[in-house]
Amino acid sequence: MKHRIVYERGLYDKTETLSKCESTNHPSTADIMRKNQNHIDPVKLTVEDIASMKRKQEKICVLTSYDYCFASICDSEGIDILLVGDSGGMVMLGYESTIPVSMQEMMVFSKAVAKATKRALVVGDMPFGSYQISVQNAIKNSISLIKSGCDAVKLEGGIEIVDTVKAMTSVGVPVMGHIGLKPQTAKLWEGYRIQGKTAESALKLISDANALEQAGVFGLVLEMVTHEVAEIITRNLSIPTIGIGSGSSCDGQVLVLHDMLGIYKKINPKFVKHYAELSGTISNAVTRYIQEVKSSVFPATVHSFHMDRSGLDQLHDSIIGNREEKIKGKKKILTKTRNGVDPLPGKQ
Repeated sequence: MKHRIVYERGLYDKTETLSKCESTNHPSTADIMRKNQNHIDPVKLTVEDIASMKRKQEKICVLTSYDYCFASICDSEGIDILLVGDSGGMVMLGYESTIPVSMQEMMVFSKAVAKATKRALVVGDMPFGSYQISVQNAIKNSISLIKSGCDAVKLEGGIEIVDTVKAMTSVGVPVMGHIGLKPQTAKLWEGYRIQGKTAESALKLISDANALEQAGVFGLVLEMVTHEVAEIITRNLSIPTIGIGSGSSCDGQVLVLHDMLGIYKKINPKFVKHYAELSGTISNAVTRYIQEVKSSVFPATVHSFHMDRSGLDQLHDSIIGNREEKIKGKKKILTKTRNGVDPLPGKQ
């Protein structure tokens, strides 16, 4: 386990680590599925396992997740990374962008996902403002996400966050980078635009990617980067690239779960493929529920619980007995009142 100690000290040697990963029999997705079928608990993936997948040319599958139920489903099906994205602010909390998302909210999401996850690597987004103020503040917040159950954290930015990345890895926090479109600040500057369309912008992306690798990130998200530039970056780096709207040459792909399931309808990016249309399915189910409750179709007998006959008879006898006692009591009070006697002496 020498390579793990090296990484935690922030002296991450990617060549040494990758070679050691390749020499270890880390579980593939197929292995995990076979184990699940045999009811054997899956092996938790590490950043080293993710790094080794690039050298094995095994594509890395990533989805966002923010709650226990969805995380449990995704994990049981063999997803490699669950990204607790700040996109949860939009799809779960109704924010117009990711900017308002707080550390407290990210920690709640992270705890829920971590409790459901047995195999996938859990990576938590550091929200806007949680790592820009100071390096010390960034370290503190990254540790908070790790304590909330994340296995690693993700930051947006290029050369400007290199010192922050180095500081985080030096205290043992694994970091994933994110370049290209940066949702946390894109709306404040140029908007949601494709990145790497010119030679100048492409060179900047390549420079950022190289700088982040040297700083110690174990993987890099490329968002809305042109296919050609994403391919160049992927070939030049020894760490895995995870694409979102950046073409098929990346080492892995990530989508927002609520987008690919057809639940979130406010935006519909070109790069999203809908693997289901659950919005319609859920709407139909809610409509049927309302109709059946209004018409007394639900709940039916099969959805209800019943007393046995003897218990019910005993209850009826008790109710009748109580009624008779109350009637007798009322008659006594009425009689005393008619005879001029105070039925409740001592009370004025």
